[in-house]
Amino acid sequence: MIFDTLDNLARYDGLGHNLPRALKFLAETDLATLPIGRIDIDGDDLYAMTQEYLTKPAEQGKWEAHRKYIDIQYVIGGTERMGFANLRTMQVGEYVPERDFLSMNGTGSFVDVFAGSFVIFFPEDGHMPCLCADEPQQVRKVVLKVKV
Repeated sequence: MIFDTLDNLARYDGLGHNLPRALKFLAETDLATLPIGRIDIDGDDLYAMTQEYLTKPAEQGKWEAHRKYIDIQYVIGGTERMGFANLRTMQVGEYVPERDFLSMNGTGSFVDVFAGSFVIFFPEDGHMPCLCADEPQQVRKVVLKVKV
């Protein structure tokens, strides 16, 4: 897992898997004007999903991971708490290949992701997004899906 801001993009130029290209998209795009929904950048190899929602209490959250994609979750507006944990520390549940969704149970750590920051979750990183930091609030976020 990586937690950072766009100010430090140069640090990630050496990463593979289309990650530098995805981060460049974040840096060069007017994210506030992105429409809600999927935006193809390079077909299924690299795409973005813009979302808006009300954050929820941790007890309503669900742990997840992905096998085919790396998630880059960038908060455009608001603050969202996200859980993270290595898969080896979690009880892994059912994997749904059509959705690239692996459910799991366990405990992890949490970070408050503020507007202008991003988190990168690799396939070995379980995560629990969409949580409220203090009180529920409206969040606008873009999730880039980077095929492994």
